[in-house]
Amino acid sequence: MTIEHLAERVTDYKASIKTVIEKKHIWKTNTKPIIIDTLKSISEKYMIGWRVQELNWMQNNEAVNIAFHSFPPELINSSNNILINQFVPGAALIFSQSFNGDVSIFVLFPITENAPTEDGTLDLGIINPNEINEKLVIEKVDEFLKEIIKWEVPLIKNKLGF
Repeated sequence: MTIEHLAERVTDYKASIKTVIEKKHIWKTNTKPIIIDTLKSISEKYMIGWRVQELNWMQNNEAVNIAFHSFPPELINSSNNILINQFVPGAALIFSQSFNGDVSIFVLFPITENAPTEDGTLDLGIINPNEINEKLVIEKVDEFLKEIIKWEVPLIKNKLGF
C-alpha cells in the first residue's frame, strides 16, 4: 500500500467533517429554536412546575431541557397537608446535541435515596437535527410524561416479598 491509497479515506474524512458542521449549523439555526419555542409553549400552557433550560456545558455540546423544579401550584390545596418538600424535583426531558451533530433525546429521572442509580436515564432516541420539528418535540414530551407517571406511581406487582 502506498500513500496515494489514502486519498479516498482523506476525501471521506473531509466529507464526514462537512456533514458534522452542517448538522451543527442546522441545530443552531433551526432545531434548537424549534425545541425551545415548543417547550416554552408547553410549559406556559400547562403550568405544572416545570421550566425550560438551555445548557452549554462543553465546548461542543449544547442541550435544551424541560425539567420539573417545583410542586404544581394548583395541587398545593389538594395535597391533604402532605409537605411540599416531599416532592422530588429533577425529572427532565433532554435534547442534547452530540459531538457528531445528531441529537440525543433522553429522560433523566429524579435522584432519590431509595432508587437504584442504573435506572437514572431512559434513552428516547438519537435523531438527525433535520428530522426534529414541533410534532416530534410534542411526541417526546408525551413520552416523557408517560415515563414520569410510571416512575411516580410504579406497578406494585413487580415487587417480590411481603
